[in-house]
Amino acid sequence: MIKIGEYNTLEILRESEQGIYLADADGNEVLLPNRYVPEEFKIWESIDVFVYLDNEERPVAVTDEPYVTVNDFAMLRCNQVTQHGAFLDWGMVKELFCPFKEQAFKMKAGGWYLIYCYLDEETGRLVASSKTNRFLDNKDLTVQQFDEVDLIISHPSELGMNVIVNKKHHGLIYKDDMYKELSVGDKLKGIVKKVRHDNKLDITLGQIGYRNIEPNAEKILHTLEDSNGFLPLTDKSDPDQIRDELEMSKKSFKKAIGSLYKQKLITLKDDGIYLN
Repeated sequence: MIKIGEYNTLEILRESEQGIYLADADGNEVLLPNRYVPEEFKIWESIDVFVYLDNEERPVAVTDEPYVTVNDFAMLRCNQVTQHGAFLDWGMVKELFCPFKEQAFKMKAGGWYLIYCYLDEETGRLVASSKTNRFLDNKDLTVQQFDEVDLIISHPSELGMNVIVNKKHHGLIYKDDMYKELSVGDKLKGIVKKVRHDNKLDITLGQIGYRNIEPNAEKILHTLEDSNGFLPLTDKSDPDQIRDELEMSKKSFKKAIGSLYKQKLITLKDDGIYLN
């Protein structure tokens, strides 16, 4: 089946006045217009093309590379707004349509917007939506704590910056974990710092190195996070106090905080341990 909004590898079937016809393994055909036909080609050889609907709502193949494909996110510029909605530049001859009902905020010509591109089931057309949150789901997470993930900066909040995680989930980078300026649409790597009980994801941009620490050190980190970043324990604390608080021996405790201190994950002060 020829897939709309995606790259397809098709075979050159025959020539025509309008261009060359391509076909998939099932015999479905699509036209590659003359403007996209390579100077040299052979019948039955394969060619990679992008397929979408032209101005007459007919499937057409092109060799142009769009800025976004179906079921993906991108920052696009709004070229114009009409009574029907906004039309976005996505690198193709026919602009990408974003209906008013799919606009998180009213779009304006010349503005840049983070959108999700999807195939409208009723019309069969590719459509954009700036209501990106509705295409994300944290019910069934595909990531876990300490995983490295791909991020797209979504929108700011009072706590920090909302992010799209692996193009599937919601996440949040707290202000304390933002070591550089971030802008909507930025793509970067991050690490899952914490998975909360409601499946909300805390993301950090720093290399926290959690995978390389021993279980006792990891337990201390979790306890710090659940204690607002502070534990009233030091290497001079009574062994029973350490055992009651962390369920580990003083020897294990000292070894664990030594490891965390070397990795600059904690700060040691006279009154206790502080999470960096």
